[in-house]
Amino acid sequence: MIPRYTREVMASIWTPENKFRIWFEIEAHATDRLAQLGVVPAAAAAAIWERGQPPFDIERIDEIERETKHDVIAFLTHVAEKVGDEARFLHQGMTSSDVLDTTLAVQMRDAADILLDDLDKLLEALKRRALEHKDHICLGRSHGIHAEPTTFGVKLAGHFAAFQRCRKRLEAAREEVATCAISGAVGTFANIDPSVETYVADKLGLTPETHSTQVIPRDRHAMFFATLGVIASCVENLATEIRHLQRTEVYEAEEFFAKGQKGSSAMPHKRNPVLTENLTGLARLVRAAVTPALENVALWHERDISHSSVERGIGPDATVTLDFALSRLTGVIDKLLVYPERMQRNLDQLGGLVHSQRVLLALTQAGLSREQAYSAVQRNAMKVWTEGADFLESLLSDGEVVSHIAEDQLREAFDLSYHTKHVDTIFQRVFG
Repeated sequence: MIPRYTREVMASIWTPENKFRIWFEIEAHATDRLAQLGVVPAAAAAAIWERGQPPFDIERIDEIERETKHDVIAFLTHVAEKVGDEARFLHQGMTSSDVLDTTLAVQMRDAADILLDDLDKLLEALKRRALEHKDHICLGRSHGIHAEPTTFGVKLAGHFAAFQRCRKRLEAAREEVATCAISGAVGTFANIDPSVETYVADKLGLTPETHSTQVIPRDRHAMFFATLGVIASCVENLATEIRHLQRTEVYEAEEFFAKGQKGSSAMPHKRNPVLTENLTGLARLVRAAVTPALENVALWHERDISHSSVERGIGPDATVTLDFALSRLTGVIDKLLVYPERMQRNLDQLGGLVHSQRVLLALTQAGLSREQAYSAVQRNAMKVWTEGADFLESLLSDGEVVSHIAEDQLREAFDLSYHTKHVDTIFQRVFG
């Protein structure tokens, strides 16, 4: 990913230095276990740890790879240059995918840990702001049109619940992808004892793969990237809500606008939702990794490398982008400007139409059929839309309506607090 949308904490997982460090640890731990089994000399295993440690000369590895056209061989050749004769005992009975797939598992696991921490920070911000605005009544909208009242806290509580589900999914995806394969050329352990895999897995904090071919099955990776895609969509969902609420005609909330910030090169008055628009775009990039990851599941027989080039791209790109997006969204929520007075003004904009369902229900309770009640409420509601009438006054002037509902009962149907009586129940369900 480009530096503009990259945080170093995540980017460091995908650096060549970190990759080669993991490669070395896999090879060295495997050699340790082979030494315990008497397959290689203990002195050779010790020499590999003593002289083969990072740092590695990445330019030298690249130089060797230009000749060998094979990245793992290039690395092993460079380590041999550092270690000497004992390096011939490296990679005994192993295949390249044992190193590559196990390394990718470590990287994805470590990336998931950062993303889980990102989600924790976002959840904290959402909970704090939801509690802050728990009782601030605002419009609920369906199809973008005024529907019935809700509260801004309830809105945020819904997004908290979504990201809480995302966290659970990511925990499961992390566990599923954190597996180690040291099983040899076609996964049969023909040239390496299965205990080597168990030993390396334990050293790296992974689980031995249940069944590998030459590779770890890619359904695990597909689930991981699909989970990142779902999280990205939840980011976009909240970002889109904020963008709509910041529209001039709505203006119920907006991104923090810092002193000295400029909204437009042409129009000095502009305060644009640039951060949430950016988040919408970043979500698209993360989701772009999902389909290739799904397509990687189908490989030829015990392995081909059609997945390899894909994962070299989507591994760093998807995790780095989502990490940045979650961090940015947390900042947006943390500093979000909220305007309850504008929420009330919007509630009053259509002269009480938000109470239409309550009037409808009251008329059915009073004896009208649902069809009759709907017709009576709708004809008065349309006067508000087309003539600018006041909904309550229009209803009070409707003979059919007042013949079934007393004026005080009708006025009671316009009480906003009716719509918030179960807010505590919702918050208890969401936050416990």
